[in-house]
Amino acid sequence: MKVFLIGMMGSGKSFWKHRLSAKFKIGGYDLDSIIESVEESSISELFEGNGEISFRKTEAKLLRWFGEKKSFVLATGGGTPCFHQNMEWMNQQGITIWLDEPIEVLVKRLLPEMDHRPLLKDLTSENLYTFLENKLKEREPFYCQAKKRLVGSEINLKNLIANIQ
Repeated sequence: MKVFLIGMMGSGKSFWKHRLSAKFKIGGYDLDSIIESVEESSISELFEGNGEISFRKTEAKLLRWFGEKKSFVLATGGGTPCFHQNMEWMNQQGITIWLDEPIEVLVKRLLPEMDHRPLLKDLTSENLYTFLENKLKEREPFYCQAKKRLVGSEINLKNLIANIQ
């Protein structure tokens, strides 16, 4: 069982990764945390120091490492599906689930974290909604390729389990 959780930042990928890995008694991983460990830098530092292009290459390389694993739940970064044919690769490897939360929910969750997120750190709270709306439009063609999609109130443990089994 290989499960890839995709969606916008703040959609709950890391939260649900914990619950699903506990339920199925398999490894749960967060791609951004793995990148930070391997690179010994925060995501923000990697974006600032080497730029997004370099970060996305590292991200794709570490994502491919999961091709060797048998069972896991992986919370990807919000932009992971959009680069280096990552979405196609994840679909070939296992089950992809798009956690599609409304922008209003994302804004509420992300407001307290803006300083710690490289794509948000230079925004004002007033610009956050518009930024997320535009970013979703940009990423939606990739997210739509997911094998499964749960929207808003559909995102719960029961529905996630049903979409995996």
